[in-house]
Amino acid sequence: MPELHFSSWNAFFAMGGYSLFVWLSFGVTFALLGLLWWFSQSGHRQILKGIAAKQAREFRVQQQLLQQSEQQKQEQSA
Repeated sequence: MPELHFSSWNAFFAMGGYSLFVWLSFGVTFALLGLLWWFSQSGHRQILKGIAAKQAREFRVQQQLLQQSEQQKQEQSA
């Protein structure tokens, strides 16, 4: 088992008097990583919604064109 460089857990958490800077930097880092993850997930969801909306629009346009062509065929045959 590796040997710790601190005599106790309290000494570890105190970080030789630099605990404020060390633990604050860890906290800020994890907070920023959390925000990065959240923004990435949010952007991913927006992209998926945009793709779904575009596909729905294209399907509606395709159906409308199909109906129009069928109407034209019916009018020509009548």
